[in-house]
Amino acid sequence: MLVDSHCHLDFPELQARLPEVVARMAENGVTHALTIGTTLATFPDVLRVAQSLPNVWCSAGVHPDERRDEREPAVDELVRMAQDPKVVAIGETGLDYFRVEGDTGWQRERFRTHIRAAREAGKPLVIHTRSAAEDTIAILREERAHEVGGVMHCFTESWEVAEAAMEMGLRISFSGIVTFKNAHALRDVAVRVPLDRMLVETDSPYLAPVPHRGKTNEPAYVRYVAEEISRLRGIALEEVGRATTENFFRLFRDARPA
Repeated sequence: MLVDSHCHLDFPELQARLPEVVARMAENGVTHALTIGTTLATFPDVLRVAQSLPNVWCSAGVHPDERRDEREPAVDELVRMAQDPKVVAIGETGLDYFRVEGDTGWQRERFRTHIRAAREAGKPLVIHTRSAAEDTIAILREERAHEVGGVMHCFTESWEVAEAAMEMGLRISFSGIVTFKNAHALRDVAVRVPLDRMLVETDSPYLAPVPHRGKTNEPAYVRYVAEEISRLRGIALEEVGRATTENFFRLFRDARPA
Protein backbone atom coordinates (compact mmCIF):
# COMPACT_ATOMS: atom_id res chain seq x y z
CA MET A 1 0.00 0.00 0.00
CA LEU A 2 1.37 3.41 -1.04
CA VAL A 3 0.13 6.99 -0.76
CA ASP A 4 1.03 9.79 -3.17
CA SER A 5 1.31 12.61 -0.64
CA HIS A 6 1.55 15.40 -3.24
CA CYS A 7 0.05 15.56 -6.73
CA HIS A 8 -1.99 17.95 -8.87
CA LEU A 9 -4.99 16.01 -10.16
CA ASP A 10 -6.78 19.21 -11.20
CA PHE A 11 -4.05 20.07 -13.72
CA PRO A 12 -5.24 19.41 -17.28
CA GLU A 13 -2.62 16.72 -17.99
CA LEU A 14 -4.25 14.53 -15.32
CA GLN A 15 -7.81 15.76 -14.99
CA ALA A 16 -8.55 15.07 -18.66
CA ARG A 17 -7.91 11.35 -18.10
CA LEU A 18 -8.76 11.01 -14.42
CA PRO A 19 -10.47 7.57 -14.63
CA GLU A 20 -7.36 6.16 -16.32
CA VAL A 21 -5.07 7.80 -13.74
CA VAL A 22 -7.11 6.36 -10.85
CA ALA A 23 -7.18 2.89 -12.44
CA ARG A 24 -3.40 2.92 -12.85
CA MET A 25 -3.00 3.94 -9.20
CA ALA A 26 -4.91 0.82 -8.16
CA GLU A 27 -2.86 -1.38 -10.48
CA ASN A 28 0.34 -0.15 -8.79
CA GLY A 29 -0.85 -0.43 -5.19
CA VAL A 30 -1.28 3.34 -4.72
CA THR A 31 -4.36 3.46 -2.55
CA HIS A 32 -4.67 7.15 -1.60
CA ALA A 33 -3.49 10.58 -2.72
CA LEU A 34 -3.40 14.22 -1.67
CA THR A 35 -4.11 16.69 -4.48
CA ILE A 36 -2.70 20.15 -3.81
CA GLY A 37 -4.20 23.63 -4.03
CA THR A 38 -2.03 26.27 -5.72
CA THR A 39 -4.33 29.28 -6.29
CA LEU A 40 -7.52 30.77 -4.93
CA ALA A 41 -9.10 30.72 -8.39
CA THR A 42 -8.52 27.01 -8.98
CA PHE A 43 -9.34 25.80 -5.47
CA PRO A 44 -12.95 24.88 -6.41
CA ASP A 45 -11.57 22.52 -9.10
CA VAL A 46 -9.12 20.98 -6.61
CA LEU A 47 -11.92 20.43 -4.13
CA ARG A 48 -14.24 18.94 -6.77
CA VAL A 49 -11.63 16.36 -7.73
CA ALA A 50 -11.15 15.38 -4.08
CA GLN A 51 -14.90 15.19 -3.49
CA SER A 52 -15.33 12.93 -6.52
CA LEU A 53 -12.91 10.27 -5.24
CA PRO A 54 -13.22 8.49 -1.88
CA ASN A 55 -9.47 7.88 -1.59
CA VAL A 56 -8.30 11.43 -2.39
CA TRP A 57 -8.07 14.55 -0.19
CA CYS A 58 -6.86 18.06 -0.93
CA SER A 59 -5.18 21.13 0.50
CA ALA A 60 -6.03 24.83 0.36
CA GLY A 61 -3.40 27.44 -0.39
CA VAL A 62 -1.52 29.66 -2.83
CA HIS A 63 1.83 28.50 -4.20
CA PRO A 64 4.77 30.86 -3.56
CA ASP A 65 5.38 31.17 -7.33
CA GLU A 66 1.81 32.21 -8.11
CA ARG A 67 1.14 35.84 -9.07
CA ARG A 68 -2.03 35.28 -11.12
CA ASP A 69 -4.43 35.96 -8.27
CA GLU A 70 -5.33 39.62 -8.04
CA ARG A 71 -5.24 39.56 -4.24
CA GLU A 72 -3.37 37.84 -1.48
CA PRO A 73 -5.11 35.16 0.59
CA ALA A 74 -6.23 36.18 4.08
CA VAL A 75 -6.01 34.02 7.18
CA ASP A 76 -9.77 33.86 7.66
CA GLU A 77 -10.30 32.94 4.00
CA LEU A 78 -7.87 30.02 4.18
CA VAL A 79 -9.43 28.86 7.44
CA ARG A 80 -12.87 28.96 5.83
CA MET A 81 -11.64 26.95 2.83
CA ALA A 82 -10.14 24.38 5.20
CA GLN A 83 -13.49 23.69 6.89
CA ASP A 84 -14.53 21.27 4.15
CA PRO A 85 -13.92 17.69 5.39
CA LYS A 86 -11.97 16.90 2.23
CA VAL A 87 -9.40 19.63 3.02
CA VAL A 88 -6.75 18.11 5.27
CA ALA A 89 -3.88 20.61 4.92
CA ILE A 90 -2.92 24.22 4.28
CA GLY A 91 -0.63 24.82 1.33
CA GLU A 92 1.19 24.50 -0.92
CA THR A 93 3.01 27.36 0.73
CA GLY A 94 6.57 28.42 1.39
CA LEU A 95 9.31 30.34 -0.39
CA ASP A 96 10.78 30.07 -3.87
CA TYR A 97 13.46 32.57 -4.82
CA PHE A 98 14.63 30.64 -7.90
CA ARG A 99 12.72 32.64 -10.53
CA VAL A 100 11.95 35.80 -8.54
CA GLU A 101 13.80 39.05 -9.12
CA GLY A 102 13.74 42.05 -6.81
CA ASP A 103 11.78 42.23 -3.58
CA THR A 104 10.61 38.90 -2.12
CA GLY A 105 8.85 40.35 0.91
CA TRP A 106 5.44 39.46 -0.54
CA GLN A 107 6.41 35.78 -0.55
CA ARG A 108 7.46 35.86 3.09
CA GLU A 109 4.27 37.62 4.13
CA ARG A 110 2.16 35.11 2.18
CA PHE A 111 4.03 32.27 3.88
CA ARG A 112 3.34 33.74 7.31
CA THR A 113 -0.35 34.07 6.43
CA HIS A 114 -0.54 30.38 5.58
CA ILE A 115 1.20 29.30 8.78
CA ARG A 116 -1.14 31.44 10.87
CA ALA A 117 -4.13 29.97 9.02
CA ALA A 118 -2.84 26.44 9.62
CA ARG A 119 -2.51 27.12 13.34
CA GLU A 120 -6.02 28.58 13.50
CA ALA A 121 -7.55 25.75 11.46
CA GLY A 122 -5.55 23.04 13.21
CA LYS A 123 -4.30 21.65 9.89
CA PRO A 124 -0.73 20.65 8.94
CA LEU A 125 1.28 22.56 6.33
CA VAL A 126 2.46 21.50 2.88
CA ILE A 127 5.74 23.40 2.46
CA HIS A 128 7.63 24.26 -0.72
CA THR A 129 11.14 25.69 -0.57
CA ARG A 130 13.57 26.41 -3.40
CA SER A 131 16.70 28.55 -3.15
CA ALA A 132 15.28 29.84 0.14
CA ALA A 133 16.00 27.23 2.81
CA GLU A 134 17.40 29.61 5.44
CA ASP A 135 14.42 31.97 5.30
CA THR A 136 11.97 29.06 5.14
CA ILE A 137 13.31 27.49 8.34
CA ALA A 138 13.50 30.87 10.10
CA ILE A 139 9.87 31.76 9.33
CA LEU A 140 8.63 28.31 10.31
CA ARG A 141 10.30 28.80 13.70
CA GLU A 142 9.10 32.38 14.16
CA GLU A 143 5.49 31.49 13.32
CA ARG A 144 5.47 28.37 15.55
CA ALA A 145 4.79 25.90 12.78
CA HIS A 146 5.67 23.10 15.20
CA GLU A 147 2.20 23.56 16.71
CA VAL A 148 0.59 22.01 13.62
CA GLY A 149 3.41 20.17 11.87
CA GLY A 150 3.59 19.53 8.18
CA VAL A 151 5.75 18.21 5.39
CA MET A 152 8.69 19.58 3.42
CA HIS A 153 7.44 18.42 0.05
CA CYS A 154 9.66 17.41 -2.89
CA PHE A 155 12.69 17.70 -0.64
CA THR A 156 15.96 18.60 -2.39
CA GLU A 157 17.85 20.37 0.40
CA SER A 158 20.78 19.32 2.58
CA TRP A 159 20.79 16.99 5.58
CA GLU A 160 21.18 20.05 7.82
CA VAL A 161 17.94 21.53 6.47
CA ALA A 162 16.20 18.17 6.94
CA GLU A 163 17.40 18.05 10.55
CA ALA A 164 16.16 21.58 11.24
CA ALA A 165 12.76 20.73 9.76
CA MET A 166 12.43 17.49 11.70
CA GLU A 167 13.29 19.31 14.94
CA MET A 168 10.02 21.21 14.37
CA GLY A 169 8.11 17.96 13.87
CA LEU A 170 7.99 18.22 10.08
CA ARG A 171 8.09 15.22 7.76
CA ILE A 172 10.39 14.95 4.76
CA SER A 173 8.86 13.90 1.43
CA PHE A 174 10.83 12.48 -1.48
CA SER A 175 9.75 12.71 -5.11
CA GLY A 176 10.99 11.18 -8.36
CA ILE A 177 14.09 13.37 -8.13
CA VAL A 178 15.59 10.74 -5.80
CA THR A 179 15.74 8.38 -8.81
CA PHE A 180 17.69 10.84 -11.00
CA LYS A 181 21.25 9.84 -11.87
CA ASN A 182 22.88 12.98 -10.47
CA ALA A 183 20.90 13.13 -7.19
CA HIS A 184 23.74 11.73 -5.05
CA ALA A 185 23.37 14.16 -2.14
CA LEU A 186 19.60 13.70 -2.04
CA ARG A 187 19.94 9.92 -1.94
CA ASP A 188 22.22 10.31 1.06
CA VAL A 189 19.48 12.31 2.81
CA ALA A 190 16.93 9.63 1.88
CA VAL A 191 19.05 7.05 3.65
CA ARG A 192 19.52 9.20 6.78
CA VAL A 193 15.96 10.42 7.35
CA PRO A 194 14.26 8.10 9.87
CA LEU A 195 11.64 5.95 8.19
CA ASP A 196 8.97 7.18 10.61
CA ARG A 197 9.52 10.78 9.40
CA MET A 198 9.33 10.09 5.67
CA LEU A 199 6.66 10.49 2.98
CA VAL A 200 6.75 9.75 -0.75
CA GLU A 201 5.14 11.73 -3.57
CA THR A 202 5.10 12.38 -7.30
CA ASP A 203 4.40 16.14 -7.61
CA SER A 204 2.68 14.95 -10.79
CA PRO A 205 2.28 15.88 -13.57
CA TYR A 206 5.90 17.02 -13.07
CA LEU A 207 9.17 15.25 -12.18
CA ALA A 208 8.42 11.78 -13.48
CA PRO A 209 10.87 9.26 -11.95
CA VAL A 210 13.21 7.00 -13.84
CA PRO A 211 12.26 5.05 -16.01
CA HIS A 212 9.60 7.57 -17.09
CA ARG A 213 11.72 10.72 -16.76
CA GLY A 214 10.71 13.41 -19.25
CA LYS A 215 7.16 12.09 -19.59
CA THR A 216 3.96 13.16 -17.83
CA ASN A 217 4.10 12.02 -14.22
CA GLU A 218 1.11 10.50 -12.40
CA PRO A 219 0.34 9.13 -8.92
CA ALA A 220 0.94 5.50 -9.94
CA TYR A 221 4.61 6.35 -10.41
CA VAL A 222 5.11 6.98 -6.69
CA ARG A 223 5.90 3.28 -6.66
CA TYR A 224 9.24 4.01 -8.35
CA VAL A 225 10.11 6.51 -5.62
CA ALA A 226 9.36 3.94 -2.92
CA GLU A 227 11.31 1.27 -4.79
CA GLU A 228 14.39 3.51 -4.95
CA ILE A 229 14.19 4.26 -1.24
CA SER A 230 13.83 0.56 -0.45
CA ARG A 231 16.90 -0.16 -2.61
CA LEU A 232 18.96 2.59 -0.98
CA ARG A 233 18.06 1.48 2.53
CA GLY A 234 18.26 -2.24 1.86
CA ILE A 235 14.73 -2.93 3.07
CA ALA A 236 11.61 -4.38 1.49
CA LEU A 237 9.32 -2.22 -0.61
CA GLU A 238 6.47 -3.31 1.66
CA GLU A 239 8.26 -1.80 4.66
CA VAL A 240 8.63 1.54 2.90
CA GLY A 241 4.99 1.43 1.84
CA ARG A 242 3.73 0.56 5.29
CA ALA A 243 5.82 3.24 7.03
CA THR A 244 5.08 6.08 4.61
CA THR A 245 1.37 5.26 4.56
CA GLU A 246 1.19 5.25 8.36
CA ASN A 247 3.14 8.53 8.42
CA PHE A 248 0.69 10.09 5.96
CA PHE A 249 -2.37 9.30 8.04
CA ARG A 250 -0.62 10.28 11.26
CA LEU A 251 0.27 13.69 9.81
CA PHE A 252 -2.95 14.41 7.91
CA ARG A 253 -5.18 13.62 10.84
CA ASP A 254 -8.45 14.50 9.11
CA ALA A 255 -7.88 12.00 6.30
CA ARG A 256 -9.68 8.73 6.94
CA PRO A 257 -8.42 5.69 5.02
CA ALA A 258 -11.15 3.94 3.04
